[in-house]
Amino acid sequence: MRYLSRSFLLGALHRKKEAEQFLGPVVIAGVEGIRWVSIWPWQEGYNVSIHDVQDLDDENRRDLSVFPSLDPEGEDDPGPGRVIGHVEDPAEALELAERATRASPDRWVNHGVAGEDYADFVRARNS
Repeated sequence: MRYLSRSFLLGALHRKKEAEQFLGPVVIAGVEGIRWVSIWPWQEGYNVSIHDVQDLDDENRRDLSVFPSLDPEGEDDPGPGRVIGHVEDPAEALELAERATRASPDRWVNHGVAGEDYADFVRARNS
């Protein structure tokens, strides 16, 4: 089972582990891409970032963090993506991410696993 229960998800965030979720396709300035959201520990809290990257249409490429950005000038440092908020509490980070991106409460995964959902998306689209 790749998806984390709420209690496991909150536990991972409390241990300063990153969580992410593949959100699906997006079109920005006429360019097709994909979007994913991440929650990652930063300083005394958590950053919530949204990532808009090129859709490489390759089910074997699953590390979304290395996909080329659709808006490299709009990315924040540190880390890829656009920070949409910083909060101190893991539950607040989840609430912000789900509210701001329409992320599903039932589809959060550990860092590096959102690419599995992307691979499923590519396979379904190309079948």
